[in-house]
Amino acid sequence: MKKHDQDFMKRQNRLTVFEIIKNQHPISRASIAKQTGMSPTTVSRIVGELTEQGYLLNSDQVSAGLGRKSTLLGMVNASVLSVGVDLDRSLMSIGIVDLQGKLVCSSKHPRIPDERPETTLLRISEAIEQMLIQQELDRTRIVGIGVGLPGIVNNEEGIVVFSVQLGWKNVKLAERLKELTGIEIAVDNELKVRALAEHLKGAAVGSRRTALLGFGHGVGSAIILEGEIYRGVMNSAGEIGHTTVDPSGMMCECGKAGCLQTYINISSLLSEANRIRQVGTIEELFEAKRAGEHWAIHLIDRALMYMAITINNVVCMYNPDSVILSGELVDKFPDIHDEVEKIYLSRFLWEPLRDSFAFHRSMLNERGVMIGSGLLSQNRFFALE
Repeated sequence: MKKHDQDFMKRQNRLTVFEIIKNQHPISRASIAKQTGMSPTTVSRIVGELTEQGYLLNSDQVSAGLGRKSTLLGMVNASVLSVGVDLDRSLMSIGIVDLQGKLVCSSKHPRIPDERPETTLLRISEAIEQMLIQQELDRTRIVGIGVGLPGIVNNEEGIVVFSVQLGWKNVKLAERLKELTGIEIAVDNELKVRALAEHLKGAAVGSRRTALLGFGHGVGSAIILEGEIYRGVMNSAGEIGHTTVDPSGMMCECGKAGCLQTYINISSLLSEANRIRQVGTIEELFEAKRAGEHWAIHLIDRALMYMAITINNVVCMYNPDSVILSGELVDKFPDIHDEVEKIYLSRFLWEPLRDSFAFHRSMLNERGVMIGSGLLSQNRFFALE
């Protein structure tokens, strides 16, 4: 076996052992060896390295039945921290994430929609530094910064290839943010990191094939297959918002006509609402619906119909065991989940697949991208260290 293959296997084994301890602690070395098929010597070596570096602790010996006692391994949750950044059109959310995927602290910062990349990255760097100072956190414990954002991302090189919502193209985000912070950077699509967070810590724990759909300022999806993010050739798998549903339909901000997201996303809904009367926020539009204004009822009901159609299409393509509804629309208006399930899925879901999946609302809500980004950077740290 070539040396780089051996190094890769060592990193993968290390990450596997670490994830098992993180998710199942307290746990014995023997149990880890049994689950992974690794030799006891390999497991002991990896555990020794992680313990020496301060990530693990040994609990008191406990009886494993008759015979020898086994030492159980636990995590030192505060030994490693990461930063998770949720970057959207008009808002930046930044949080500190511990080893268990819990937010230690977080903050929100408004963003001008047409803000230049350099300005945004400077502000992210400053906000992180301010948070570390305010929370009196040891900077050396921060092993990485993860950034989740809408659009197509080269996750291996940390480049934003194209983001309609941000107006960015070929932005070397990881390289520049590392220059500003001195910390390793992981960058990915927001829905992919949100799906990772739901898979590890939210509604999709235990699922083998998860489809997460996001409805907000954009429309998209992410697929988790056997614990891995399905990416496609360009890491653009799941960009369903720009699938064409009506070639004679409304113009999308991407430059095409009739994209799916023009019937669902917040900016399109507000644009259409303002043809009737001035509506400044999506909350005002839903207030108009609740007040019985027929034009508002039509716009929102049509959006919910297209959500159901989207769910049906994704279920037909990927046959998941779990479908999770997420995004700003669902976070702000939790009733959307129930309305889609009770009214629209019965009309648009293909009958043979009706009972083939569980239908969830996001458990992590607006925290999902921060948590997922933070966990992504941790996984990269432990795989590459």
